[in-house]
Parts: sequence; C-alpha cells; structure tokens
Amino acid sequence: MTPPPSPASSSPAWCVLGRRGDGTVLLALDARGEELFRREITAEDVPSAVARLEAEHAPRWVWSDAAAWYPRLVGAGVTLERCHDLRLVHRILRHSELVQDPGPLRSAQEWDTPLDPYEPVRDTGATLFEIDAGTSRSGAVPSDAEETRAEFARQRAAIDGARDPSRLRLLVAAESAGALIAAELQAAGIPWDVAEHGRILESALGPRPSPGTPPARMVEAAAEVRTALGDPLVPLDSPPKLLRALHRAGIDVSSTSQWELMEHEHPAIEPLLRYKKMSRLLTANGWAWLDDWVRDGRYRPVYVPGGVVTGRWASSGGGALQIPRRLRPALRADPGWRLVSADVSQLEPRVLAAMSGDGEMIAAGAGKDLYSGIVQAGIVATRQEAKVGVLGALYGGTTGDSGRVVPRLRQTFPDAMALVDGAAATGERGGTVTTWLGRSSPAPEEEWSQAQRSANQVDAPPGAQERARRSARDRGRFTRNFVVQGTAAEWALSWMAALRLRLAGFADVTPGAAAAPSGPVFSQRAHLAFFLHDEVIVHAPAEQAEAAAAAVQESADAAGRLLFPGSPIDFPLDLTISERSAEK
Repeated sequence: MTPPPSPASSSPAWCVLGRRGDGTVLLALDARGEELFRREITAEDVPSAVARLEAEHAPRWVWSDAAAWYPRLVGAGVTLERCHDLRLVHRILRHSELVQDPGPLRSAQEWDTPLDPYEPVRDTGATLFEIDAGTSRSGAVPSDAEETRAEFARQRAAIDGARDPSRLRLLVAAESAGALIAAELQAAGIPWDVAEHGRILESALGPRPSPGTPPARMVEAAAEVRTALGDPLVPLDSPPKLLRALHRAGIDVSSTSQWELMEHEHPAIEPLLRYKKMSRLLTANGWAWLDDWVRDGRYRPVYVPGGVVTGRWASSGGGALQIPRRLRPALRADPGWRLVSADVSQLEPRVLAAMSGDGEMIAAGAGKDLYSGIVQAGIVATRQEAKVGVLGALYGGTTGDSGRVVPRLRQTFPDAMALVDGAAATGERGGTVTTWLGRSSPAPEEEWSQAQRSANQVDAPPGAQERARRSARDRGRFTRNFVVQGTAAEWALSWMAALRLRLAGFADVTPGAAAAPSGPVFSQRAHLAFFLHDEVIVHAPAEQAEAAAAAVQESADAAGRLLFPGSPIDFPLDLTISERSAEK
C-alpha cells in the first residue's frame, strides 16, 4: 500500500525506510524531524511507494545502508536524488574532531563498522528487498525502523552541535551521494568489449589454454628462466623457492620484486620479468576474470564508498580501481554511443594549494599543467623533477630526487608546505588531523602510544628510541597525506554528485538507440559508467556526447567553488570523446 499524497503544508523533508518484521516501515518527517505520517508497506510495494514520494516531494531518503537498500530500487527502475546513509555517516561523525559531543554516537556501538571496508554483496539473487534485518554480516548495521530513526536523530544532533556544521553537512551529503552513485555504477555497468579483451590476452599470453594449463607464452618464458638459472624444476610462482634459485645462480637479491630484479644483469632477469608481467595479467584480468565479471557486454564491479580510511573508494573484487592500461581499449561504447572521459590534472597538489591558500602554488598551475608551471617558476629544471618533488611533499619523501627538491618547494610555496609539514608533525606527536570538510584520521593504537612513552624511559631497551622515532615518522607520513588525499576525495565526490544530477536532467533517447545492457534506468540516457579517484567516464548517446562533456567540466568547476569559495584555484580536465577508451 502506498502512502496518500500529503498536504503541501506538510511536505516531508526526510523519508526514513526501516524494517519491522517481514515488512517495511516508511516514516515521513518534516524539516525539524517531526513525524508527519508512517506507513507499513510490503516488499513488493516499496518501489512504487518510494517512486511516488520521490516524484511528489523529492525528500532526502534516510536508511541504514544504501548498499542494502538502493540496488533493488534501481533494479526496479527507481532512482533517488538524495539520501542520508547512516552507516557511512556514523563512521565519519564518530571520529570527526568537528563533533563536539561524540558520546551518544560512540555509545551506539551497534552502528560501528570496521575501518576495513564493508563489502556489499555483488549479486545476491534474492527476492526484491529480501535483506537481513540483523547485524550478523560483517560490517552490517541495524535496519530496524526505530533503530534507524534513533540513529538519525543522534547524527542530526551531532551535526547541529558541531564546531562547523556547514562543513560537515557538505561532507555528509557528498558521502551519501557517493553511496547512490556506487549502486548506480554497478547497475549501469562499464561497457566492455569481450572480443577486444580476448584479443589483448591472446596478444600478450598466446591462445586461451585449457583450464589449469598456463598459456603458451608463459610456458616459454618460464623455460627460459629455468634454463638461465640452471634449475629445470624451480617453481616461479613460489617466491621463497625462486629466491633460493636466484641466489644459487649468483643473483644477490633480497626479494623477487621486479624493482629489485631490474637492478641486476643476468640472462634470467629479462624472461623472469616478462613471466611476472604475464602472470599478473592472467591472474588479475585473464580469461577467468572475463568469464566471472563480464555479462552481456557489461563489467559490473562493486564499488565500496569510503573503503579507504581517507575517504577514497575501494572495490570488492574485480579490480575496478586497478584496470591495467593495456586493457583500457576493452572499454568500448555501445553502437551509437560514446565514452566521455575526463581526468583531473594534478588533483592532490591543486587541493593542497587551495587548502593552504598558497598564492604562488595556485599561480603555478593556473590554466596549465602545475608541474610545468613549477619549471617555469625556475624551481627545478624538468617536469619530472617537479612531479617527484611535489609527490615527495605529499607523501613525506626525504631521500633521492625528492629529498633534493622538497627544500626548494618550502622556499617557494611556504604556505602549502607548512600545511603538510604541520599535519606530519601532528601525526608524529600522536595527534589526529582533519580534512577540509571534517573527516578525521583515526587516533593511534594504544600500543603505539605506549611504545612512544616507554622509549624515553631510563630503563628503555636498546634500540627502543630509534624504533619509536621510526614509528612516529611513519605515522607523520600517514597524517601528512591524509589531509590532502582525504580532501581530494571530497572534491571528487562533489564533482560526481554534481555531474550525476546534471546527467539526470538529460532527455531519454528513442528506444531504438538505447543501450539495453545498462538496465531499466540508464539504457536511454547519458550516465556515469566508471570512476577512479580523479577520473570519470560517462556513457552517452552520440548526440548527447558534447553536452555530457560540458556537464563534466561544469561539475568540476562547481565542485571547486563549493569546497573553496572565493579561491582562484582551478581544476583543469583532460576531456575526450571517443568510441573506445585509450591506454593511459
């Protein structure tokens, strides 16, 4: 049963979805959180009830976990403009230094989830809305209607009483929009050319072998390695045994990593590196991956918003965030459609410049490549030096080329360097740091703090001080990068959220031009198809490709203004429209 229309004077600002027994409870709340009406509806009626309220009032939907609720709505053809994801928001607010009274949230331990990402179910095959209402799954949270409403009240109180509630509201809205986007990306899928993928594999590995048999070119490379090592039986996929064989052949390495192997000259090195490269391709994206992850011309990974402690996304299986460059040509638009691809130039350095208000650093990247701008400013001689130096500043590099360039950056960009140096110093002292919108780094483990205290005691064991200093520096590098990477993730979420809403306003194409595998919602209009930290791909009908590209750029500009109002910082994009993704 769907709820009746509500009077205009009492239009719901929030709609809460929760469980009660075998049914679903829908609570409509006004802007103050006061209940307007509630309805108990069956699982079958949820999509129509939600669709009707969405069309009439466009409220912000509140639920325990978008990953548990939204995919089945999208599968029924229903999309929402906004939501409030209690699971994701709880984690932010529980740790945020902006929240002045986190006690009620921290007491609600049933809503705590591990910092390791909760991995949504890829494809349950369950009946619509047939989800577990308990908390037995790892990372799951309560979905009971009253528990959901109570947690919502706690979160609203925490935000309202925060030191800077406007910043937290932006973060909460962006994080929750990301939860919607993740479900929609999986529903739409990445258009994938199976034949091209197979051609790439055959070119690199040889013909597809029978199950359990290595490809021909891997067999050939392995034979070359064994001959060069003088060991016909050494298993190349066993690092300990391979390492011993390398030592017997006079190759003095401490590991089998490709970076260490590349420093040595021996007849076994080149075929071994070739073998390892082929092995990575076969294991991560070989024929088994293709069979498992691609259906009907679509690769549908499971994205995990907030899966990294900084707020960056992770993925659950399939390696959506690690598609190798050589496989990019397999991303191919459907006939009559185009891929609109965009990636941001030097996102994290630009975010650092905006956060710190460093005018010199902002000017170095104004309307151009930031690394080239650093060269033009006379700080270093080459773009590569500039890149190494800036990355060293972000990640705490103190040796090699990075160690030589960073001191020059401190002289030229004092405000930017003071921000990351300060974040590092805070981390080394055991403190926490916070992103631009309010996500705070986790506090150090008690074991870490105890080791720091004990190292300075008179009776500290030999080497304790050095171990403590090394551990403190490691934590400093973490907090140094946390503030910048976390804020860059906030910018990217804001970019995608704005783009999602712009694309939703595009007209549907005629059924004959539809991209059917993209599902009932996205088969007839431009939509987000891929995301990777600082890159998005939109799958758009050919006649809408230019408009989609404009929407991508406008959304990037809007994200910059939203996070850094009044700042002259820009976020230039590398924008392309093509039928097939290019190797990057």
